[in-house]
Amino acid sequence: MENMKTETVHNITLPKIGFGTARLGGLILPFRWRDAAYLSALRSAIELGYTHFDTAELYALGHSEELIGRALRELGVKRESVLITSKVFSNHLRHPSILRACERSLRHLGMDYIDLYLIHWPNTSVPLSETFRALNQLVREGKIRHIGLSNFNVAQLKEAQSLSETPILTDQVPYSIRDRTYVHNGLVEYCQQNDILVTAYTPIGHRRLPNPPALQSIAQARRVTLHQLALAWLVNQPRVITIPMSFNPQHQKENLAAADIALSESEMESLYNMA
Repeated sequence: MENMKTETVHNITLPKIGFGTARLGGLILPFRWRDAAYLSALRSAIELGYTHFDTAELYALGHSEELIGRALRELGVKRESVLITSKVFSNHLRHPSILRACERSLRHLGMDYIDLYLIHWPNTSVPLSETFRALNQLVREGKIRHIGLSNFNVAQLKEAQSLSETPILTDQVPYSIRDRTYVHNGLVEYCQQNDILVTAYTPIGHRRLPNPPALQSIAQARRVTLHQLALAWLVNQPRVITIPMSFNPQHQKENLAAADIALSESEMESLYNMA
């Protein structure tokens, strides 16, 4: 059976389940007085075996990036043993702004390259060609290894593909048992057919799950939580990875273990038909 725990595209292997950090470090502004709790959450994630950390310059104005870099250094984690995703925000998509934003993120992380650098949101007021002139330059300079997107629809993704000198690695979109928006608009299928990873964010819908009998009965039969089942439904799909977030070490452990749950076709179908 194909390895359920990872996805490999374009010579890079990513874990099916990574660690999201959208609320780590603060909300819009940094909550530095909570750093001990944030670092504790990161330490437990690292010690449990998470190797993909997803962040963005927008998260707590870069403080999320700072905390990830600090936690990895404090635990003596080798840079090459982890994958770091960060994102440039939509108001920094002009050529000089992207170069500056990337330098800032590298400085916050305390690293000399980012594995995967995403456009956080499309910005129709900036030509994508200008944005990609900067992104392609950053790849050539070795500051980023791979380019990805977030919240792009199929037409926008195709335009990005035509402008990128290297393969677009992922499109990060909201996707869960509850939220099929990017299934209905064709994005998930397009990515699966074109060797692009779908990175599902809010995979549990902010920890609010539908609770129909089908979900309950499969979870009980398999002795897993509803949240684990929701994550397993995502990662049992080809070319889909996800980045749940939790401060709770037990939930972190359960989230990571969801990659081991191999669902049958009939289970996948009954879960698919719930929404």
